[in-house]
Amino acid sequence: MTTLLIVDDSPIARQILRKCLPNDDDFTVLEACDGRDAIEKFRQFRPAITFMDMTMPVMDGFAAIAEIRRMNPQAVIIAATADVQPKARKRIADLGALMLLPKPVSPGSIRDALSRARVALEGETQG
Repeated sequence: MTTLLIVDDSPIARQILRKCLPNDDDFTVLEACDGRDAIEKFRQFRPAITFMDMTMPVMDGFAAIAEIRRMNPQAVIIAATADVQPKARKRIADLGALMLLPKPVSPGSIRDALSRARVALEGETQG
């Protein structure tokens, strides 16, 4: 069973992402409402894959990714944002996120992101 952490300040956005998950996979899904909550949930549950919104109150996704990567440099984080400007893309890549997933998400984009995340996880266990 794969544990996922969905981080977004919008309950509706978290619900949409959850509904886009493939039905044929067995996931344990955790949710966090901001970056600080994400760090606590990551520390407690060590999810295999984290979907991180970038624009949130309390602590944004950029700061949360940086902190999670300090805790676990191998953390598989997928940034989910509507801001796909080159500057944001570069910052997300520099922080070590696996990829940027443009919002709004779709079942196909989530499936593709999960495939890439699984490849990254397999590489981690083999390396």
